[in-house]
Amino acid sequence: MNVNLINEKFLERFGQKGALFTSPGRINLIGEHTDYNGGFVFPGAIDKGMVAEIRLNGGDKVRAYAVDLDEYAEFGLAEEDAPSASWARYIFGVCREIQKRGGKIAGFDTAFSGDVPLGAGMSSSAALESTFANALNDLFDLGIDRFELARIGQSTEHNYCGVKCGIMDQFASIFGKAGHLMRLDCRSMEFEYFPFNPEAHGYKLVLLDSVVKHELVGSPYNDRRASCERVAAVLGQEFLRGATMAQLDAVKDKISEEDYKRARYVIGEEQRVMDVCEALKRDDYETVGKRMYETHWGMSRDYEVSCEELDFLATVAEELGVAGSRIMGGGFGGCTINLVKAELYDGFIAEAKRRFNEKYGHEPKVYSVVISDGARRL
Repeated sequence: MNVNLINEKFLERFGQKGALFTSPGRINLIGEHTDYNGGFVFPGAIDKGMVAEIRLNGGDKVRAYAVDLDEYAEFGLAEEDAPSASWARYIFGVCREIQKRGGKIAGFDTAFSGDVPLGAGMSSSAALESTFANALNDLFDLGIDRFELARIGQSTEHNYCGVKCGIMDQFASIFGKAGHLMRLDCRSMEFEYFPFNPEAHGYKLVLLDSVVKHELVGSPYNDRRASCERVAAVLGQEFLRGATMAQLDAVKDKISEEDYKRARYVIGEEQRVMDVCEALKRDDYETVGKRMYETHWGMSRDYEVSCEELDFLATVAEELGVAGSRIMGGGFGGCTINLVKAELYDGFIAEAKRRFNEKYGHEPKVYSVVISDGARRL
């Protein structure tokens, strides 16, 4: 992250220095499509994020400069002042959501830049929201608790950016802690930190971005959610959370084969999250890797949200002795997340690039990530 460039651009545009704030993107090691089933997710903040320089300007307007896009926007803080640029709507939305909660804010100047890869499923938008929510909370001394800062980011997406996201991305960006992942209970919102330091145990964490996004026909996410809700209703539960395979098998003749497969994946994934947490307590990264593969093939065969390119990358990883590999994110394209022994890393990356390029005509993008701290003032 080029903080000097942000300083330079801020000074050039606004004539004085401001305070620096940062928030990270995130990965989710395991626990996919579990959030809307009342289950657990297992994210961590990463060493890529957003940095913003901010200074109160004494007026009632926000003057914002996006360094990476070389674009400028100026807007007021009333609902009718919404800017047209999509990036500026994130900042405006955070301001409005703070005001809706009774926070008193005023005009400020800002320049920001990020190194979270866009479109790779590492939540660059949550990093941007969390940076500004945390900064405004600090600069205006609003006293908003950290969970509410995460909700402000989520509400910004819902109300100003047209994305009905869960809470995981903003939660991870705010609460991140170096060397730890967070098991978040999506029903109670309770969470617990677990040690995760693959580098100290001879492993690396790397994302391979297929640079593929398949156009989705219909609404596959909604369809899968509906499948889960139908099975939960047959089981007499609000969510699939806590259901067992024995319970599912007992109602197999009352549900469709497709709904059965969807529920089988979700019930298995809940157990895999718990297995990974237990494995990390004893520094057992081999078991972590095995569960990642199980999640991948569950998402591919039972939940049917993978695609040919991601299955190809997971298969190559398995053939090359990578400890664990799986789709990260909702599916239908994007990245695999890979847990690789350090001594295999260079060979794996080179061979995965070669084979993928040979088959699909382009190389996957490679992002090595380290688990890092959450939103903070620099």
